Amino acid sequence: MYIRLLLVFTILISLPNIVTANGKKITKIVLDAGHGGHDIGARGQFSMEKNLTLDVVMRLGKIINDSMKGVQVIYTRTTDDYPQLAERHEIANKANADVFISVHVNSTADRIERQLTGYRMVKKGKKRMKQPVYRVVRHHENYTATGTETYVLGLHRNSQKENAIGEYSEAVTEEPGMLNENDPETAIIIAQYSQAFLSRSVSLGTKIQQEFANQGRDDKGVKQKGLEVLAGSAMPGVLVEIGFINNPNEETYLNSDKGQMDVAMAIYRGIKAYKMEVER
Repeated sequence: MYIRLLLVFTILISLPNIVTANGKKITKIVLDAGHGGHDIGARGQFSMEKNLTLDVVMRLGKIINDSMKGVQVIYTRTTDDYPQLAERHEIANKANADVFISVHVNSTADRIERQLTGYRMVKKGKKRMKQPVYRVVRHHENYTATGTETYVLGLHRNSQKENAIGEYSEAVTEEPGMLNENDPETAIIIAQYSQAFLSRSVSLGTKIQQEFANQGRDDKGVKQKGLEVLAGSAMPGVLVEIGFINNPNEETYLNSDKGQMDVAMAIYRGIKAYKMEVER
C-alpha cells in the first residue's frame, strides 16, 4: 500500500510536467469543421457556416501536412455531411490524437419581432370576433460585431472529460495498466489529467488568439463553455470562432481567398507555437 501511495504521489508531482512540457511529440491533430449536412449553422447574407468551416479546415489541414513533418491530420468530415457530436470526439479518441481543434463561425443573437399583418374572423360561442394575425420576423441584433474568440471546456463538464480520459486511459498515459477503474487512486490521477488538459487547452487557445491579434483582428479572448464536442475528447482541445457571419464585412472577408488563408494561417501558427512549447 505504501509503495502504491508513493507511486500516486510521484505521479501527481510530475503530472504538470508530463502534460505540459514533457517532450512528448505532437503527432496527430484532429480538425473538426463545425456543422455540415442538414445542420447549416449560422447563416449570413449569401453564405452558410457549414461551408466556411469546411473550407478553412481543408486549407488548414493542407498547411499542416505541407509544413509539419511527422504530423498526421485527421478530419471529422471532408464533405458536406453531418457527423454527430459524439462521433466527432470518438474519431479523435480512437485515433489517440494529441490535439482537437473545432472551427466555427460566430453570429450575434437574433431579435424576434411579431408584426401585425391583418385580422381574421373567429367564432366564439354565438359571436364572431376579429382576431389579429401576426408574422414572426427575425432581426440580427448587431450587424457590427467583429473578431475572433476561442473556447475551452467549461468546468461543469469536467466529469464527462474525466470519463473519456478513463475510457482511453492507455492512450492518454501511454502506460498500460496505470489507470485501473477498480483502484480508488485512479480517480485522483484522472482528475489531474483533466485539469492539466484544460491548462494546455488555454495555452493553445491563447496562442491562436494572439495570432489573430497579430493580423489586426479583434481579439475577444479565450473563454470557457460546456461544449459537448470538447467534453468527450480525451485530449486538449479548443473551439475557434473565426468571425461573425452576420457582419457583412466579415462575411465577405471569410468568403475570400485572403480571409480564409489568413484564418488558416493564424490557427496553424498557434498550433506550431503550442507544439514547440509541449515538445521542448
